[in-house]
Amino acid sequence: MKKSIMSILMFVILVVFTGCSSSSSTGDNAKGQEDDTLTIAWLPNESGEDLGEARDEIGRILEEATGKKVEHKTTTDYNIAIEAIANGNTDLAFLGAQGYIEAKNKNDKVQSLVVPSGESGTLDDAVYNSWLAVQNAEDYKMNDEYSIDDIQGKKFSFVSNSSTSGFKVPSTGIVDYFSQKDKFKELKAEDLLEGGKDKFFSEVLYGGSHQGSAVNLLTGRADVAAFCDTCVNNYVELADGEENKAGAVYKVKKDAAEPFNTVVDKEFSLISVTPVLNAPFVVNTELVSEETREIILETLMSDEIANNEKVFVPEDSKVSGLFKKASGKERLVQVEDDWFNPIRELSK
Repeated sequence: MKKSIMSILMFVILVVFTGCSSSSSTGDNAKGQEDDTLTIAWLPNESGEDLGEARDEIGRILEEATGKKVEHKTTTDYNIAIEAIANGNTDLAFLGAQGYIEAKNKNDKVQSLVVPSGESGTLDDAVYNSWLAVQNAEDYKMNDEYSIDDIQGKKFSFVSNSSTSGFKVPSTGIVDYFSQKDKFKELKAEDLLEGGKDKFFSEVLYGGSHQGSAVNLLTGRADVAAFCDTCVNNYVELADGEENKAGAVYKVKKDAAEPFNTVVDKEFSLISVTPVLNAPFVVNTELVSEETREIILETLMSDEIANNEKVFVPEDSKVSGLFKKASGKERLVQVEDDWFNPIRELSK
């Protein structure tokens, strides 16, 4: 009886193992194997209700082009979106540069497709800005220049440790600056992850999104916060100074959507601004065939997307779109993996 049971178990294990082996892909997905639904994962920054119309518009255009149904997977955590595309739970994702690198490290079949261009309509100026913001920049002025010297010992808010402009870039900048001082010459990015009495920051918070990190500052939970310009420009307006320059003061709009609706009219100012490579749309090639990828790529780069005011929003528009259109040349442009190498270098 025991021998019979063991034989059955061995047979079942063999069948399961063989089935798993035969179904796993060693290359890009063939056309006949892919699903009739395309799922797109969005980071928390782009998952809010105010951007629902923009997400739906991109989905509608992709549906018409591919003949597939498009479903959106909104998230409340960076890691959920990264794991979803890396593990094959979604076909496409819109990630930051760091998130894309982490997903590709987990699964080499994750491939970059496009990023929003700069005002030139090319990759040459395809950047946004990582901000270090405070309540009052004048408190961080030394010799008539804005400085980050006094952020040490403060309550600091990052976005997520998988965020490019909300952690990777600002933490690298902080370490590079302070490690030149004898007291902090051994400082590493890992030392900034947690706060405490014997830590670089007295307290470290994570907003979960760029919007969340900004609200941490505006509510007084943090003294200094890292977040990016593009993720908050739907909610704030320039009140004083020059756009994207240290010393600039921004004010929350009266009609700002969540989570800024609780901090209307409050202000913050900048003490540091650093350019960052734009965020990519990425695809899992195990799930999406080359033929479909070509259609998706062509569609995302099309005039239909570039001229859609729900996606690329004119500067004077009241609509909360994904991208701003200042020059009229902005669009999604193809990008190769090695374009993100400067972000990879930050981890070395």
